[in-house]
Amino acid sequence: MTKSAFNKIRVGLEDAKAFVEGSADKRSFGVHVPARINVKKIRARLGLSQESFAQTYGFALSAVRDWEQGRRQPERSARILLKVVEKEPEAVKRALAKAG
Repeated sequence: MTKSAFNKIRVGLEDAKAFVEGSADKRSFGVHVPARINVKKIRARLGLSQESFAQTYGFALSAVRDWEQGRRQPERSARILLKVVEKEPEAVKRALAKAG
């Protein structure tokens, strides 16, 4: 990955964090965060087990199970990350990869 691509991802994740934490001007973001998200559909499309999905994207396995079984819905910040995973799973993996 080029330094430029990494910096764009980093800035995007920082913006997302500020948005979720409420410190960003939300009017400057033309985003829609879905109220509900189908975690099982995203995971199945990626061909991952619940355990692999949780480990790959930093979720607790118990949370993935609860989301998929309808016991809980992901919180806003998790829905944002899940939407990014749905659209750009490789970018999320690169951003979360251990350095060095």
